[in-house]
Amino acid sequence: MAKGTGGGRQAAGEPRTAHPVHPAHPPARELLTEKNHAQAGSARMSLLILVSIFLSAASVMFLVYKNFPQLNEEERANMKVPRDMDDAKALGRVLSKYKDTFYVQVLVAYFTTYIFLQTFAIPGSIFLSILSGFLYPFPLALFLVCLCSGLGASFCYMLSYLVGRPVVYKYLTEKAVRWSQQVERHRQHLINYMIFLRITPFLPNWFINIASPVINVPLKVFFIGTFLGVAPPSFVAIKAGTTLYQLTTAGEAVSWNSVFVLMILAVISILPAIFQNKLKQKFV
Repeated sequence: MAKGTGGGRQAAGEPRTAHPVHPAHPPARELLTEKNHAQAGSARMSLLILVSIFLSAASVMFLVYKNFPQLNEEERANMKVPRDMDDAKALGRVLSKYKDTFYVQVLVAYFTTYIFLQTFAIPGSIFLSILSGFLYPFPLALFLVCLCSGLGASFCYMLSYLVGRPVVYKYLTEKAVRWSQQVERHRQHLINYMIFLRITPFLPNWFINIASPVINVPLKVFFIGTFLGVAPPSFVAIKAGTTLYQLTTAGEAVSWNSVFVLMILAVISILPAIFQNKLKQKFV
C-alpha cells in the first residue's frame, strides 16, 4: 500500500505552482509600506490624541495671555500671530509699549507663542524672529530664537514620535524613504547634516521635525543640529528686525548678500562630512 499519495505528491497533469522568493532583507520601501498597512488603523486614534494635546497647549496659551497686562480694544485686536509685516508692526508696537514695565510677562508670552507655533508647525515664527530683533538686544534675541526653535522643534519631534508615525507611514512614505537613505549615508556626521538642512531650504522644517523620529534621528542630535542650524537664518531675520518699520514684506529681510553668506555657511557645515568620506576612500 502506497504511503502519503494524497498530500505529498502533485497529481499528474496539474500545473506547477511557483512559490514566490522573498529577499532576506527587504528594502526600506517595503518595510515602510508594511508599517503603513500595519499602523493605518491607528491613524484615527493618533489624530484624536493630537487634537487633545493641541487643545491642552492652547489652554496654556490662554492662561499666559490671561496674565498679560490690561489692554485696550485696539491693542487686543493686534495681539495675534502675525501673518504679514503689517501684523508684525502692530504687534511690535504693543509689545514694545509693555516690555519695560512688564518685562517677564512679555518675554514669557513671546517664548510660549514661538514654541507653540514650532510645536504644531503653524506658520508665523519668521515674523516672531524679526520681532525679537526689534524688542531685544541682538545676543539675547539670537539666543532666544535659537532656543525657542530648538525646543519647539523637539516638542514637534516628540509629538510625532508619540502620535505621528501612522501619519508619516500613510501619507509621506515615499519622501520618508528617500530621506531615510540620506540619513543613513550621513549617520556618522549627523549633526553636520542636520545643521546643513536647517540652513538650506532643501527640506521643509515641518517635514524634518515630524519625520526625524520615524527614521531614527536621535533627539539629542536633532536638538543640537536645530539649535545651531537655525542661527544663521535667524541672524538675518533679527538684523532685519532692527529696522522693522522700514520693512513691507518678510522677503525684504533677506538680501542677496545674506543669501550668499548662508550658502557659504551651509557648505562649511557639511565640509567635515565631505572630508571624512574622502579620507575613507583614500585609506580604506
